[in-house]
Amino acid sequence: MAVELRVPEAGESVTEVEVGEWLRAPGDRVERDEPLVVLETDKAAMEVPAPIAGVLAEILCAAGQTVKPGDVLCRLEEAAGAPAETGTAASRPTPADTNVDAGAAAPPVTPAARRLLAKHGLRAAEVRGTGPGGRLLKEDVLRHVELAANGTATEAVAAAAPAPAPSPVSAPAAVAGREEQVVRMSLLRRRVAQRLVEAQQTAALLTTFNEIDMSAVVALRQQHQGLFQERYGIKLGFMSFFVKAAVDALKGVPQLNAEIRGEDLVYWNYYDLGVAVGTDRGLVVPVLRNADRLSFAETELAIADFAEKAKTNRLAIEDLQGGTFSLSNGGLYGSLLSTPIVNPPQSGILGMHAIQDRPVARDGQVVIRPMMYVALTYDHRIVDGKEAVTFLRRVKDCVEAPARMLLEV
Repeated sequence: MAVELRVPEAGESVTEVEVGEWLRAPGDRVERDEPLVVLETDKAAMEVPAPIAGVLAEILCAAGQTVKPGDVLCRLEEAAGAPAETGTAASRPTPADTNVDAGAAAPPVTPAARRLLAKHGLRAAEVRGTGPGGRLLKEDVLRHVELAANGTATEAVAAAAPAPAPSPVSAPAAVAGREEQVVRMSLLRRRVAQRLVEAQQTAALLTTFNEIDMSAVVALRQQHQGLFQERYGIKLGFMSFFVKAAVDALKGVPQLNAEIRGEDLVYWNYYDLGVAVGTDRGLVVPVLRNADRLSFAETELAIADFAEKAKTNRLAIEDLQGGTFSLSNGGLYGSLLSTPIVNPPQSGILGMHAIQDRPVARDGQVVIRPMMYVALTYDHRIVDGKEAVTFLRRVKDCVEAPARMLLEV
């Protein structure tokens, strides 16, 4: 029996999506709830699972095609004698495993690597994994593809099929190593680009800076990290301190928790903080709802959950909507100083950066302290310089003396 897979509803504001990539090819066997295709909206990417166990009979919408909710993406045939659906997920073959020839040993494959294998028509056994236990990583597939493009892909595991006989040598390219690759921007990347330009063109953006001595937070984490991790199952990071400090500062400078709506200023009396997360497809900003009510552990768990969802294309539209203020941690990538761009219609964004041991003056002495530069970009139409500096100074005071956030002094 043929079953149609249709584009699911992705939220009231989403009227079209783009087919990102197919994780399986026509004729491939698929299991129920196995990710089949990646769809991209202007906010996030999501994997659509197979509704039945069977065979992918026909793909009706190619990668890169724009579709609407309800459109038919593909047709599946329910295979006769399909295995019972009560089997464990561990017993089901992964997309990469089903591409391996009989008798070839397939290494464990990460989800990102699996998608790249399907995209480039590769088998897991053709690529050497460098992860723990021979696990195949995304970087391994990218390296293999690059080597293949340069004609030097000789790395393959012993179980891979033998290389075909060499073809006659063709004339070399006119200029080697100067090829171009044209890649269509994803719907998410196009939307990000549009909003960044919109922010630059419609808001009066200005950035102010300060630096924070992280000694107190570093010492606090070292003192309580073991107990915190044992109790909550997650490490105590730096982001939760900045979320708490930002909420504290926003209460004192409400202009940074507001937007311009026509000729009116709209102040939000709640604190939904967006936390920027970088993905392969672009920047997304999932939102911590009611951040002022979250404990340190709840904040860390929510941020970790967002990061995992972003990596596996499971962020829902609801996770990304709204937000009254944003935080961006460029320090994760080693950034020492930057000027983040406001996420409209918000009026401010706090940028954190790498922690470095630097000499500073304390009580007439030069000492080495773990220091972090912080930046606040704000919409000067709403926020004056005095208010921006006051906000950033409050964040600095709270992080340098975390007890102030508990005592509210």
